[in-house]
Amino acid sequence: MDVYNGKTILVTGGTGSFGKNFIKFLLKYSDAKKVIVFSRDELKQSEMNREIQDNRLRFFLGDVRDLERLKRAFYEVNIVVHAAALKQVPTLEYNPFEAVKTNILGSENVINAAIDLNVEKVLLVSTDKAVHPINLYGSTKQCAEKLFVAGNFYAAGHTRFSCVRYGNVIASRGSIIEMLIKNRDMKQVSITDENMTRFWLTLAQSFKLVTFAFENMVGGEIFIPKKIPSMSVGDLISAIVPKAEKNIIGIRPGEKMHEVLLTEEEARRTVEYKDYFVALPDRYDTIAIDKFNKYTIEGKKLPKGFSFRSNENTNQLTKEDLLKILNI
Repeated sequence: MDVYNGKTILVTGGTGSFGKNFIKFLLKYSDAKKVIVFSRDELKQSEMNREIQDNRLRFFLGDVRDLERLKRAFYEVNIVVHAAALKQVPTLEYNPFEAVKTNILGSENVINAAIDLNVEKVLLVSTDKAVHPINLYGSTKQCAEKLFVAGNFYAAGHTRFSCVRYGNVIASRGSIIEMLIKNRDMKQVSITDENMTRFWLTLAQSFKLVTFAFENMVGGEIFIPKKIPSMSVGDLISAIVPKAEKNIIGIRPGEKMHEVLLTEEEARRTVEYKDYFVALPDRYDTIAIDKFNKYTIEGKKLPKGFSFRSNENTNQLTKEDLLKILNI
């Protein structure tokens, strides 16, 4: 946690599921100098201000679409976690321009503001849906990843940009798990396909991933958790609402049967650590090229043809383990 000590840290999307809980994590376990919540939701900021009592916490009302507002917010900030995004897949299929404005242009604004204000490190929170995307949300997050990797060339070595990429967070706001927990007495539940699989991780695992990224980032890497389980939608529902009848409605537009966290193409330039994969950029900034040597020393290469897919993951989340995590 030394990477945060004495630093001013700003989280875009700071009132979302990840942002809010990550800020609680920072305030509890680090000696951060100041933690800034940047979001456009004044109600959630007000509620969060009442809930969390810490004199290091600050609130900044703004939208990542507004470059000038970001520049004002980033003044004397050392570390930025960019978690702001529109992410509801079906909604974004019908509102594509809004997704582009926030997820792509908003990410570009974060990059430009960070460079102009001399922020030290900036980390994008991405998703498995950015890999071989078939929906607009995934496509915008893939574009955001590429913008962040390329941002290192514009920053000329001063500001470093990297990404973390992971799957579904257990019981995050708006998730299927949250919906099932709130309606455990339901008689019937509609699902697309019970054989559909997804990666699942806890909030604590996402915080450790982000911390590992900040501790090691040179600029341009994508950090991916290695020891996270997969589970089918059918088993998920059977665990939480075992008495509910499953109504199979078929896959919706923009949905995949299975998700991918690391492609075969990316694996060729990825190193493996004990708990994480680190996908290195296609090419390095000449300023940082020597710093990437640590990955070839500390990590090991992946076998030819390797990929990390939810349906082929040997680590499966059991019903018992899920219920234990959810404490139900």
